Amino acid sequence: MKGSSILQNKPGILFIISGPAGSGKGTIIKNLLEGKGDFVYSVSATTRAPRPGEENGVHYHFITREDFEDRIYHSTMLEYAEYCGNYYGTPRREVEAALAEGHSVILEIEVKGAMQVKRLFPEAVMVLILPPDFATLEARLRGRGTNDEDDIQNRLQTAKTELSHFDTYDYFVLNDNGKSDEAADTIRAIAEIEQHKVKRNADFPDIFFGRK
Repeated sequence: MKGSSILQNKPGILFIISGPAGSGKGTIIKNLLEGKGDFVYSVSATTRAPRPGEENGVHYHFITREDFEDRIYHSTMLEYAEYCGNYYGTPRREVEAALAEGHSVILEIEVKGAMQVKRLFPEAVMVLILPPDFATLEARLRGRGTNDEDDIQNRLQTAKTELSHFDTYDYFVLNDNGKSDEAADTIRAIAEIEQHKVKRNADFPDIFFGRK
């Protein structure tokens, strides 16, 4: 992604990726992490107990409630929320370290958390993953066969709420059925464009004229 020497040794870009349940964002992120491009995934922290098969530092950072609240108090969480009696959030130190090393950091969070992060990192790039239409979204949720009707209706209503924040995002990417690879490539293209924005390369004139 950073083919030019001018773009080397630059801080990475924070990508906030959101999308309703059924948008396929998990598959797209897996493609980004395993394919070309320098992407790393930000592992969230939680106070809930690990589930069978979950590994600390891989699926989540499993920490105590006391530790989490101490991080909130000292403003070392980029964003957080409490759900079903447990905290979930994004540790700030790990994200900043990865960005300083030049990695593009993927932060997979819902809209409310995305707004929190954007206030702290105005330069973050917000990407909303969407199916081509609402009917496709509903079909995907029903096709899973794991959700009851109440849950499906709740998820559809949440999707409508998320779409009400459409204009707060920088980009949207459509994930049509069977085309998650194309959606991932679109995000890679966005990353390339962002690397060449003037606002991210304010020191270019000094580099060009050999003053730096």
